[in-house]
Amino acid sequence: MDEGLRELGLALALVLVIEGLLYALLPNLMRKVMAFQSTQAPGLLRWTGVASVAAGVGFVWVVRNM
Repeated sequence: MDEGLRELGLALALVLVIEGLLYALLPNLMRKVMAFQSTQAPGLLRWTGVASVAAGVGFVWVVRNM
């Protein structure tokens, strides 16, 4: 398997593990977070998503270039 695809698969699996842990360990908090997010304007959610993507790409770049 191509190394890049392997790393992508591992990254996606890690996201699922972290998200699953949050729901398993803190279900009430996650419910509150989802309720709060549902009251936010779509533009704010969109920009929060864009900022998260940028931070993630930056973090990957830093780690890969260490």
